[in-house]
Amino acid sequence: MTWSRDALAGKIPVTLVTGFLGSGKTTLISKLLLHPDMRRVAVVINEMGEIGIDHDLVTVSSENITLLANGCICCSVRTDLQETLRDLFAQRRVGEVFDFDRVIVETTGLADPAPVVQTLASDTLLAAHYRLDGLITLVDGLHGVGQIDQQTEAVKQIAIADKILVTKTDLTSADHLETLCGRIRQLNSQSPIEFIRQGEVDPKSLIDLGLSSSRASLKTLQFLGEALNDVAAADVNGTGRYLGQRSATHNSAVKTLSLRFTEPFEWLSFSSALELLTTLRGPDLLRLKGIINVDGDPVVIQGVQHIIDTPVKMDRWPSDDKDSRLVFIVRNMELDVIRNLFQAVGAIKSAPLSAT
Repeated sequence: MTWSRDALAGKIPVTLVTGFLGSGKTTLISKLLLHPDMRRVAVVINEMGEIGIDHDLVTVSSENITLLANGCICCSVRTDLQETLRDLFAQRRVGEVFDFDRVIVETTGLADPAPVVQTLASDTLLAAHYRLDGLITLVDGLHGVGQIDQQTEAVKQIAIADKILVTKTDLTSADHLETLCGRIRQLNSQSPIEFIRQGEVDPKSLIDLGLSSSRASLKTLQFLGEALNDVAAADVNGTGRYLGQRSATHNSAVKTLSLRFTEPFEWLSFSSALELLTTLRGPDLLRLKGIINVDGDPVVIQGVQHIIDTPVKMDRWPSDDKDSRLVFIVRNMELDVIRNLFQAVGAIKSAPLSAT
């Protein structure tokens, strides 16, 4: 395989904000739109009327784009997200809107975020200009436990999130929040959880969660879910979060599996196994992240369901640890099947034919 030198350089980062109905997405977006750090940001929402924007801040308004005085764009989805993002980039290129350097997309409360992630990776035009920076999921601190028990969308939104914001924390007890965090950790054991009130959050904490370059750094490990210090290594339940050392936890049909391999892989055999898995069980492969030792070189992979992003070869290993590490979030799959598949791949090495 031919590796691109930096497949991510120059692409506009996209942050997805999701969460079940009533979790506080509209409140969050409203506050973000008014924040001074939101200059040069395009916010894509479902309906402009849902967002309470101070009319004094509005400078220019078109059919689906509102320019705000603080320098950000509020863009309403009128058809589908693909067309909206294409139009937004086209207007940026010809100067009809300013040169924004980031996009935040709010999904509907009942949305499955996986197809949105897939769109960014599979649409060739979008993939050339945008990259997924992170998926933020809001969880209702008051009703989140019941939603996890009853709503499959809420479960999936939490399971594949890169960061989780628990809202309405002032309306419930500490014991209830502890129970909720335990349920969240059963679905997603590696992503950080932050408590917020009334949509107040530092925008900087919601960005730069994803892989932004092939130049390796400690952020590469954070993107993969590795804790970088002893404090970060413990979650709300005191359970270690180091990638490859976590035990697989599950809630209902959703499970997490972390694998670590000391021996390098050959790309052909590894990619063949990955293709087999996505072909046969793509809909149930909710999310995949990993850094793979391919013949000694570090290669980062990530994907959602049957769509695997273009692998990124890093310029170096981000630490002295050169083991391959993989994290799978799956639904209705036996974890041993995945484990055995990649263990078998690791045991198969190409070798010259011996004379008989």
